[in-house]
Amino acid sequence: MKLHDLQPAPNSKKKKQRVGRGIGSGRGYTCGRGANGQNSRSGGKVRPTFEGGQTPLFRRLPKRGFNNPNKKNFNIINLKQLNNFSDDTIITPELLQEEGLISRPASAGVKILGDGELEKKLTVKAQAFSKSAREKIADAGGKAEVI
Repeated sequence: MKLHDLQPAPNSKKKKQRVGRGIGSGRGYTCGRGANGQNSRSGGKVRPTFEGGQTPLFRRLPKRGFNNPNKKNFNIINLKQLNNFSDDTIITPELLQEEGLISRPASAGVKILGDGELEKKLTVKAQAFSKSAREKIADAGGKAEVI
């Protein structure tokens, strides 16, 4: 088979309906748009949210809250989750991802929170720590390093 032998499958190509080509075509006179009104005119459609002049739904509903464009999204890890690691392990976001504790790196990185007790001496490298997490890591003999 060569390129010049290629053909579309039978009945896969449909001719475009040409409107306004006489009454005998089946799409003459009004061209399938009906007799009169806004939608029969050229360019005469309304936007998708238009409700005939009634106040649209998106304007009737209250606007609430605030979306902070500078919000930092962290992957959250609690101290009790770090007890699975052995003593003197250096914990990094890459290691947490390998172990399945985080699915993928968040835009701002990893934040360690102080929920639970830490029973191991660990060096934890993360982008952010809560105050209680720092204290508990230090109490267990480990180090909290901001990267």
